[in-house]
Amino acid sequence: MIVGERRHGQLTVIDRIRETVRLAEGLSDEGDLSPDARARALRCLSIFGERLRDMHAASVRAAGTSTIRRAREDTGFMAEAEAALGHPIEIISGIEEARLIYNGVMHSLPRNDGLRLVLDIGGGSSELILGQGAKPLALESLHLGCVAMTERFFPDGRITRKAFDKARVAARLELRPVKAFFRDAESVEAIGTSGTIISAERVASTLGIADKDLTLATVEALIERVLDFDTIESLALRGLSERRAQVWPGGLSILAELIGVLRIDTLCVSDGALREGLLYDLLGRLQHEDARERTVRAMAARYNVDQRQAQRVSSTARMLLQQCTEAWQLTSSLTESMLIWASDLHEIGLDISHDGYQRHGAYVAENADMPGFPRAEQRFLAFLIASQRHEIDSDYMRALPQAWRVSALRLALLLRLAVLLNRSRNEVEIPQIAFTVDDRSLELQFDTEWLQSNPLTVADLDREKDHLDSVGYVLAFR
Repeated sequence: MIVGERRHGQLTVIDRIRETVRLAEGLSDEGDLSPDARARALRCLSIFGERLRDMHAASVRAAGTSTIRRAREDTGFMAEAEAALGHPIEIISGIEEARLIYNGVMHSLPRNDGLRLVLDIGGGSSELILGQGAKPLALESLHLGCVAMTERFFPDGRITRKAFDKARVAARLELRPVKAFFRDAESVEAIGTSGTIISAERVASTLGIADKDLTLATVEALIERVLDFDTIESLALRGLSERRAQVWPGGLSILAELIGVLRIDTLCVSDGALREGLLYDLLGRLQHEDARERTVRAMAARYNVDQRQAQRVSSTARMLLQQCTEAWQLTSSLTESMLIWASDLHEIGLDISHDGYQRHGAYVAENADMPGFPRAEQRFLAFLIASQRHEIDSDYMRALPQAWRVSALRLALLLRLAVLLNRSRNEVEIPQIAFTVDDRSLELQFDTEWLQSNPLTVADLDREKDHLDSVGYVLAFR
């Protein structure tokens, strides 16, 4: 856990707290977490939750990465984890993890407008990012992690040259499909971060193998030192913590291949990584520089969204929301943002096919790489887009966290009305509509002349009554 404070518009890190969990160690091939791993994780999150309550933290983001992405969703673990922490936990994609790592590294180093290659070796995955200045250009998340690699190739804890060779071949094969994206640029500054790489630099410096930074020769020398030991249990080098030693053989295998395959001459090391990236991303949201808004704009452009129609739907949706915010308890900033983003993107499926475009749009929203959006928020967005017309998609709604479902359904009803009222795509602005709601009903009151001059809208509203009735809501208009 990393704790920061905003001072004069800048972020100051005031505390870092680390607990050893090694969650990937307890993940089975079927996606089940072992009781021991669950217990370690919940204990850690309880400690963090207590610290957060004590310090009255105003803004909190918690992210689950590789192991949580691969774990089965029906085990109940995430509900227990969120209860222990006292805050929602976002499950972020590998590409989003890579973007956040790059964000953390860039804020932890002096400004450089040139090309930078960032490498991060985690417990269950490794991230590669090529960027220029503050902007990532290529992002990749690989199924290469120090915990998983150590378990796979050093399963009995024996340290042998043969095990290292097999681990390195596996890493090389995993890198083969992506290496061209990251090694052919000229004048690249290579930066490594997180536990395996930071500990490699520390041990190399402590043992006098290298003064600073890392080279392939340095990592090869570290591997030779590790081979002096027969077992992982006996592995002890100055500068290497006992916790890190348990997963170091797998991590060094990955690191050696990353440096070799990507033709890195010198790898400098940064303390900034995912946690710092999350913190700076959160600061950006507070300062209205939300990465999600940039993503929505880019996606709308990519799928040739009619910006004028999107603006009309967004304006109507916002008008309706303002009149029911308190009655329907839609007061969180996320709910309003989701409604606006769904309005902006509701027609992305049209670029694929008009027939069932809401389904095509929902599929894109759920499965595309959307920087800034954790998995649950992408599903939220997909549900709204899928439910904008015809039947309300209950499958998407069931995929949402339980705590979001009521508000998500209500936002879907608002989006449906906004889309319906702008179906004519008319440039003439819709007059103010009086909108009232209670727990299970909605009523729209129109200007009489407008309603009489829009008979197709009246017919659509009559049909909409049946759709809303199917989810337990009553629609009236006059």
